Amino acid sequence: MGRAHTEVEVSDGYALNYLIPKKLAIAATAVAKQEAETRRKQAVDSKEVDAALLTQNIAALADAHIVITAKANEKGHLYDAVGEPEIMKAAKEQAHIDLPSGVIKLEKPIKELGTFDIPVASAETFGKFSITIEAE
Repeated sequence: MGRAHTEVEVSDGYALNYLIPKKLAIAATAVAKQEAETRRKQAVDSKEVDAALLTQNIAALADAHIVITAKANEKGHLYDAVGEPEIMKAAKEQAHIDLPSGVIKLEKPIKELGTFDIPVASAETFGKFSITIEAE
């Protein structure tokens, strides 16, 4: 029906029998409307701060050199693919940068040795950084 912190008009039966008992909605009193507006402003401010922090982290990652070691055969193919969780863990350990989940946009997991550009995107923030995968 609506997003968080928004006011939506629904039928009385739907509100009283479903939404309010399941704590999916509250009655639109003057106090509730004021609290919703305050929470909406806080959410917008929080998103702006998160976007600024993510932009700063992406810029820091572009300068960092991240190396991931994995088991590989003689031809350079990895036994286990390197995906988003491994990349996020390496970024946190080596560059001391904590990325939120879902910002790394890999088309498919990496399955061979070499240097790769990792795309990062969240809302209007885009960037990329490089990782190197080496054999153990």
